[in-house]
Amino acid sequence: MWKEDVVDLKLTRFFEISARVLLSLLIAAILLAILTGIIYTFYDLRLIFITEFHTAFRTFLVDVLTVLAIVEILRTALAYFTEGRVKVTYIIDTVMVTVLTEVMAFWYKEMDWQQLAMVIILVLSLAFVRIIAVRYSPRSHRAEL
Repeated sequence: MWKEDVVDLKLTRFFEISARVLLSLLIAAILLAILTGIIYTFYDLRLIFITEFHTAFRTFLVDVLTVLAIVEILRTALAYFTEGRVKVTYIIDTVMVTVLTEVMAFWYKEMDWQQLAMVIILVLSLAFVRIIAVRYSPRSHRAEL
């Protein structure tokens, strides 16, 4: 029985170290993506002078919101790195920013009322799930005990 415990302990330790190494590589990739997104956003500022005003600012806004979505992904990865678990609220925030980015991309396009209703239902559902996740989080239950 003792040998099995040692093997289990070694496998668990190997898994934890492997996960941390891979997560560190992922965090480095996310930081590189954020840097690239910021550079690309500044590059798109040239559109103000060569295209229509609203088109240029819509592109700029989508670029900024995309970078913010990647920042939310970074927060999720860092939370897992420090706490060993993924926070649902960070994932929901990421999805909400991404959905709002898509809404901004279609701002000046014609949308059917069904598509608009689906987006509204999605955003309201995400907001509801986020409220539930905050209300019933493991941390709040620990504080009550």
